[in-house]
Amino acid sequence: MTRTSSSGSDYRTIRARLTRIGVVPSVILLALWLGFSSLTVYDGYSARVIAVGVKNASIPAVNSLAALQKERQLAMERLSRPDIDPAALIAQRAVTDTAVGEMRANLGQLAEEAPSRIAIRARDLDALLIQLPQQRVRADAGNSSKAETFRFYNRLLDAGVNLFDTQSRVTPDLAVSQAALVATDVFRAADQMSQAASLGGAALVGGEFNTEDHLSFSALTGAYHSRLESAVPAAAPSTIDLYRRLIASPDWQRLVGFENALVEHPPQRSGKFAVDEEEWRQSTNAVAEDLVDIAIEQAKTTSDLGLKNGTDRFVQVIVGSLAALLAVLVGIVLAARNARRLVDRTLVTRLAKLRDDTLRLASKRLPDIMSRLKRGEQIDVEEELSPLEHGNDEIGQVAEAFNTAHHTAVAAAVRENQAKSGINKVFLGIAHRNQGLVHRQFKVLEELARGEEHPQRQDALLRLDHLATRARRNAENLIILAGEQPGRQWRKPVRLADVVGAAVAETELYDRIRMHPMPEVSLVGAPVGDVIHLLAELMDNATSFSSPHSEVQVYGSNERRGVLVRIEDEGLGMRPADRDDANVRLSTPPRFEDITLRGDPRLGLFVVSQLAARRGIKVVLQEATGNGTVATVLLPTEVLATEPMFDTRMDFTRPADWEELEPRLPTPPRIRPDARNSESGDGDSGRAGHSPERSRGNMAAFQRGTREARQAEEPE
Repeated sequence: MTRTSSSGSDYRTIRARLTRIGVVPSVILLALWLGFSSLTVYDGYSARVIAVGVKNASIPAVNSLAALQKERQLAMERLSRPDIDPAALIAQRAVTDTAVGEMRANLGQLAEEAPSRIAIRARDLDALLIQLPQQRVRADAGNSSKAETFRFYNRLLDAGVNLFDTQSRVTPDLAVSQAALVATDVFRAADQMSQAASLGGAALVGGEFNTEDHLSFSALTGAYHSRLESAVPAAAPSTIDLYRRLIASPDWQRLVGFENALVEHPPQRSGKFAVDEEEWRQSTNAVAEDLVDIAIEQAKTTSDLGLKNGTDRFVQVIVGSLAALLAVLVGIVLAARNARRLVDRTLVTRLAKLRDDTLRLASKRLPDIMSRLKRGEQIDVEEELSPLEHGNDEIGQVAEAFNTAHHTAVAAAVRENQAKSGINKVFLGIAHRNQGLVHRQFKVLEELARGEEHPQRQDALLRLDHLATRARRNAENLIILAGEQPGRQWRKPVRLADVVGAAVAETELYDRIRMHPMPEVSLVGAPVGDVIHLLAELMDNATSFSSPHSEVQVYGSNERRGVLVRIEDEGLGMRPADRDDANVRLSTPPRFEDITLRGDPRLGLFVVSQLAARRGIKVVLQEATGNGTVATVLLPTEVLATEPMFDTRMDFTRPADWEELEPRLPTPPRIRPDARNSESGDGDSGRAGHSPERSRGNMAAFQRGTREARQAEEPE
């Protein structure tokens, strides 16, 4: 009897232990279920609140902001010419006040119900709206300049865009967040277009474009076109359809033509524009309204998607929670009999599999995706990240949480990559526009130089031509750093002496450079432009970091591996650590983001390293025998020509076989100063003392060069 009792007691003890072993994990699963269910419920509730806020407050606010955009344009025109009839501005203010009143009521409700980040943005916008009447009074009384008025309206509209952007980013639903960001980008592009319209309208009314407004107009025009091109492809189908209809419309085509005409109109030049101000106003108003409609369409689609997903999530939470709760309760009931089996075969095994799958994703697949993004490859997030499948219970929810985290990380990296691409396009667009302006300067200089005999004006034209040459090289620097070809290429071989001479001519202090005899070799046509640019940057460094009364010597010699060009200055030299750092930069071209992180305004060495890497050229900085630094440039045999040398009797900067990489940017003939025979001097100050006889000689050389260039351009 005693043994039986003892056995029963032991059995009950073991069973109780097994029951506890089974119950404890069940209780843990119940706690996990409560935690994940709470998070899911909160996410669903938050998504619905944000979606309702977008529908009830943000979408109506877009119409109010559009009214503010029209008011901004009319206010700028009135400030540009005060004698304009204010009736249109007064009428628009009444329309704006009605829309703003409705918007402020909605913003107050949004600030009370939305998450804190959205509420802060709503209050910021409301605070600026309160200042609107006071700003109008200041502008009407003449106490607010055109620039101050423009900045106020820009800050007000930026506050509205910031509200939309915050709403897009705080929503927990990734699909809704991405769609909302597209709507925000479209409205931001619409506002940039409206800003450009305000500046252009003010210039047309006032009859003149000042330099600052002209630069801002050009930048805004390029920015909003680029933003639309990058944002619209990710929009909803209905939004894309509206955009396609817009760009095919006559209003859009006219506006693009007007924008190009205003960009090409030189600043600070009064006179009649090539654009009629009434036609400009009609086109900009029509396109602005269409862009706002496109943004509203995308926002409505996003709001509807957010409401649908939020509702679906609530349903899923209820169904999933009941099923999970039932499973937990069943597990607790069955724990007494199957505790060890449940623990060993279910939890431990599945968690181990989840661990292995997650580590495999984090250590192999994700690094591979990030590497491909860095190489510029296009990544389909849905296709690349197959989800971890671990059922629908708590472990499955953990797996789904990992899926969401991985998906969010890759999607963010893809968006960042797309943003960098869009910024790069805008960057190149601005650089190409600057390059085009410089080329037009060359045309004007050539026209002024024809028949000019006055010595002082001849000398001024020579200096202006040299400044334009340096400006062209600065524009090409931007294009090279962005990874593109600057635009100058030759098809036929060119003598090394002419290549070095052209580099001297592009240098700021060319009077101080002495070029010694060069080997009788030629370079193949393709790398000629890059070699000129590379040598000019090194010569600029040599003249900038040496005494203004010293000379920079340029030597050339044949080597077994190619041709060696040495640029030697008589400056104070470089510290060994600085020289070593510069040589590292010259041998390993940095990425553009690395350049911006350094914060170094001297981009010459970065440009040299890019060009050297592109053509297989080796550039090394060394200590000179006395004082100063020697830059050695080894031109490899691959860039040297074996065919007959190219005829150099023409203006070298515009050869007859010029091949434009950017056909829209024609390069006219220009002055080519003879650096080898110029007198030594200190930059512009040395040139200021030129005699009339020398100025006439320089102008004769200028006219001869342009005449030969025109003859070289005639078809054979």
